[in-house]
Amino acid sequence: MRERLNKKYSEYLPPVISGALLALSFPVFDLFLLAWIAFVPLLLSLWQKNLRQAFISGFIFGMTFFFITLYWIYHSINHFGGVPFLSSIILVLLLCCYLSIYPAFFALLFSSIIKKTKLPALFIAPVLWVALEFLRSYALSGFPWASTGYSQYKFLYITQISDITGVYGISFLVLAVNGAFAELFLLKNRVKEMPLFPVSFIKLSLGSLLVILLFTVSYGIWRLGQERPGRYITAGLVQGNIEQGKKWEPSFQKEVIDRYFTLSTELSKSSPDLIIWPEASVPFYFGSDSANTTELMDFQKNLGSGLLFGSVLVKEHSSTKTSLSNSAILLDKEGKIAYTYDKIHMVPFGEYVPLKSILFFIDKLVVGIGDYSPGKQYLTAETEFGSFGTLICYEIIFPGMVRKFYTKGGDFIVTITNDAWFGKTSGPYQHFNMAVFRAIENRKPVMRAANTGVSGFIDSNGKILAQSSLFKQQTLLNKIKTDSTMTFYTKFGDLFSYLCIVLSVILLVNIRWRR
Repeated sequence: MRERLNKKYSEYLPPVISGALLALSFPVFDLFLLAWIAFVPLLLSLWQKNLRQAFISGFIFGMTFFFITLYWIYHSINHFGGVPFLSSIILVLLLCCYLSIYPAFFALLFSSIIKKTKLPALFIAPVLWVALEFLRSYALSGFPWASTGYSQYKFLYITQISDITGVYGISFLVLAVNGAFAELFLLKNRVKEMPLFPVSFIKLSLGSLLVILLFTVSYGIWRLGQERPGRYITAGLVQGNIEQGKKWEPSFQKEVIDRYFTLSTELSKSSPDLIIWPEASVPFYFGSDSANTTELMDFQKNLGSGLLFGSVLVKEHSSTKTSLSNSAILLDKEGKIAYTYDKIHMVPFGEYVPLKSILFFIDKLVVGIGDYSPGKQYLTAETEFGSFGTLICYEIIFPGMVRKFYTKGGDFIVTITNDAWFGKTSGPYQHFNMAVFRAIENRKPVMRAANTGVSGFIDSNGKILAQSSLFKQQTLLNKIKTDSTMTFYTKFGDLFSYLCIVLSVILLVNIRWRR
């Protein structure tokens, strides 16, 4: 009995190892090279599994990976949602259960296809993985956090191809290399199972992958060495480091405003073109609170720089109906409103409750959930120092959304956020590093202001030029070169991912036909 249990547990050890290795390739561990071998134990183990066992293996892999990577979500739920510690852990596990369905189906499909076709694992694995990873970024409002490609944000020679394929192209390469390693180990078994197995075709596939990798690196070297036209602008970021619990307290309001005024005045001595404050940085309803609104606009007139800040706005729809929006406002050098953008992609259970008629009990369980109305327009600011869109909070993690701001052109990306919700965890670092890919995909430098960090500057090649410390009152000043390049990805979006979906469907139809 004991031996049987030990055997059963050991059968599911490979997916645990794979999940842990992949998690270690993400911030804050940042052992990004591990991602290139992380899937090998899982892929090898699937050869011996039936479909049920394969599904379970994929699910275990997902639970291991997602819990290690996304554990920090409990902090938001527990500290700011008022949910007890144990209940918050259970809620995180439930989220991980949902996210693990995608690798579970990947494992099931890979196990089925690899045994019934003569196609190489280095083709099957990346095609299926990218198709499912892309679907995860859209299903149920989408949650593309911890997509495999993000682990490679430091590997700039590889990531430059993202301006064609998007981040999912990097996921494809990582899975292709893992598939190649797995193929080398599986080749003997596949030949044994299929006497006419085309070994020469597999060798050709391995050679083709090597050519693709060499092309990708060569493309990266060329892009990194390329000089693109653009002008230099000076920008300043203000990291107020305002405690989340005190942010909206009336007694703390003046201190918050004075802190931002003081830090901005210090930055203004360098005459920046633009000063950026974080998401919801002003502790009042801009435009509705006339006294504080006037004070801010008067301050701006003396600042001598453009000022972009986040604020909650009260929108009046009629004499009796109002709503709130999470917005970004730009004041020009004269203190006049030059641009307003209302956040489009709301955070589920953070800014609104989805399916509220069904989940009516949620806002009673999770204290402090605000109900905001989403914006509808992808607006850009047109200024004397360039054109830019503003992404608020986790909008920056949606590549398809970011590109919509730049289909008619643009010079740089601004993103403002308040990551105080995440605490001193890996969450803020993961959030910041995903912006690297938005810079490369659209060839636009990124300026990121975060209340408690991580704030920073990223150039249009994805190189991090400067970044702040976490939970520290700080300002950053940098000269950034604008970039008006229109990339293939900006123009055409996720064509590569859609191709993977089409190829996955063809694979599945082929398997069904073979039955």
